[in-house]
Amino acid sequence: MATLLSVEKEHQSPRAPVEIELPASTAWPLVLAFGFTLMFAGLLTSVSVSVLGVVLGIAGCVGWFREVFPREHEESVSVIQEDLSVATERRVIERLPVTGELVRAWLPLETYPISAGLKGGLAGSVAMAVLACGYGLLKAGSIWYPINLLSAVVYSQSLKLGPAQLTSFHADSFALALLLHGLVSSLVGLLYGAMLPMLSRRPILLGGVLAPVLWSGLLYSMLGILNPLLESHIDWLWFTVSQVAFGIIAGLVVVRQLRVPTRENLPFALRAGIEAPGTIATRESGETRL
Repeated sequence: MATLLSVEKEHQSPRAPVEIELPASTAWPLVLAFGFTLMFAGLLTSVSVSVLGVVLGIAGCVGWFREVFPREHEESVSVIQEDLSVATERRVIERLPVTGELVRAWLPLETYPISAGLKGGLAGSVAMAVLACGYGLLKAGSIWYPINLLSAVVYSQSLKLGPAQLTSFHADSFALALLLHGLVSSLVGLLYGAMLPMLSRRPILLGGVLAPVLWSGLLYSMLGILNPLLESHIDWLWFTVSQVAFGIIAGLVVVRQLRVPTRENLPFALRAGIEAPGTIATRESGETRL
């Protein structure tokens, strides 16, 4: 009888494995990512860079697929067993008082609506455009100089113009610059609307000054490699000042908007639109307001 019990115990609690099989490490995903980076970097630099990116991207895809098909590459890893013992010196168990329904809180409890981010981005874009045009008047005597430089981000022909053409009006460059400036400002404004509720202490200092300075430094370190010709035309002091002005104005506009509760903290009945008495406000006529 004792022998049968020991056999059943062994079947119920099998021994832990000595080794386990895990996917083998590979560098092909990094090669693929580097290939895609060079493909897009070639749009601003040279066709040869894009060709090299295509070659690396194809090699990364082939190498990565060969790690998975027709058989996954795995490696054996030894399992080190540790005997963990939990001990405490407390003699009394501490209990948390629970009143009502215990609900997990998602932070932040309140956030800004999407419209707040759009308003902040548009207001910041106006402030940045005013400073950029002022820089154009002071340096080149024309407000079209920074506009032509901005369009050169996606329209490299703008940089091939002479000094006289850079300070004159071009309809295609103006349309590209306006579209690019409005799109990027709106997206950054939405990012500010999502970030500022999480920066409880000095949101304008962190989101309006520190973030633009870091962003300007990142562009300064990368643009010399991606597009040296465009980098040589930019005055980085004025560029940083314009970015800081955008951040401060956008942050001030966003923080003045009314916050709304995050949907994660609302009851499920409100999020699902279910008529639940006691959780949804009712109108004077008695109808439930969803």
